[in-house]
Amino acid sequence: MKKIIKTKKEDGTDWVYTKTVKTHFFHPKNFLVKEPKKNEFDAEGQVGSPQCGDVMKMWLKIDPITEKIKKLKWKTFGCASAISATSMFSVMVTEKGGMMLENALKIKPQDIMQRLGGLPARKVHCSVLCDKAFQQAVNNYFRATGQYQRIIVSGAKIIDKRLNITDKDIESAVLDGAKTLLDVQKKLKVGVGDPAAIPEIEQLIRFYNEKYYG
Repeated sequence: MKKIIKTKKEDGTDWVYTKTVKTHFFHPKNFLVKEPKKNEFDAEGQVGSPQCGDVMKMWLKIDPITEKIKKLKWKTFGCASAISATSMFSVMVTEKGGMMLENALKIKPQDIMQRLGGLPARKVHCSVLCDKAFQQAVNNYFRATGQYQRIIVSGAKIIDKRLNITDKDIESAVLDGAKTLLDVQKKLKVGVGDPAAIPEIEQLIRFYNEKYYG
């Protein structure tokens, strides 16, 4: 049974962290202290911005024959949950000789959280940061090796044409804790002036809640 550590917020509510989360925060695996040497890695990816919040940068070394991930290093400007999630992700894709790229790309945020023993609901989005940085690094690897047909395209679709709100905006709202149409509308006003979009909005809310919260 995992030991549960609780930290008290100023508003009196509890955030629950497992011992595994604490271990990966205080002793992160595969964290890159110094900038890598030239040609040390095959690809790198970065998501986020220091001006906006969390930043994640990731480097990959890939076996060109087997496409197994031989090495994954990372840096982040982020919270304890982002650090713990990325540390665990790096272990998952490099353990037992390394995971093949196609299998590593199938790892979902909830898979990382399961290995961590869970994260507070308000911190689920932190497990997404490493997923997005990894996907970008893999895409850069595909570009560098001329495998353009394998590049993963994550385009945004406009859902509310009046406000130009996209499916990615709705995804972000769900990751920030919105569970229902009303919750999302409080954040985005989506569908208020474009009621024809509501069925699709509700479908996306269900999809993202299932994707990230199970």
